[in-house]
Amino acid sequence: MPTVISLYKGGLRCMSTHLQSNAELVTDAPTDNQGKGSSFSPTDLVATALGTCIMTIMGTYANKNNLDFEGMKMEITKTMQSEPRRIKKIDILITMPEIGLSALQKADLDTITRSCPVCLSLNPEIEKNISFVW
Repeated sequence: MPTVISLYKGGLRCMSTHLQSNAELVTDAPTDNQGKGSSFSPTDLVATALGTCIMTIMGTYANKNNLDFEGMKMEITKTMQSEPRRIKKIDILITMPEIGLSALQKADLDTITRSCPVCLSLNPEIEKNISFVW
C-alpha cells in the first residue's frame, strides 16, 4: 500500500496526501526555477525532513532520559548548486532550552544528530553542518 499519493496540479504545483493521516502538503517550484515560491519546494522538504528527523530522534533521547526539550528551535538553511541542479549543503543550527545538560549528554546528542535515518539516506556528497547553541 502506498504511503503518499501525489497529484500534479499544474503550474509546477503538486498536492500530496499522507494516506494514514489524510494530512495534505502542497509543493511549488522555487522562484529561481520557474516557480512561484508560494510553498515548500521539493528540496525544501528534503532539508526540512533532515531537520525534523534530527529533532525526532533527539526527542526520543529526551524521553528515554527523562529530559524535556520543549522549545528546542532549529534553523535550517539549504544551499543549492546549479550544475547539476541539486542540494549542495544543508546547515542546521539547533538552539536548545537551558536545562543543564551534562557534557556527556551534549556529546550523545551531537552523535545522534548525524545518525538519523534521513541523514543516513542522503547522498554523502551533500554537506551537512549541524551545530548547537546550548
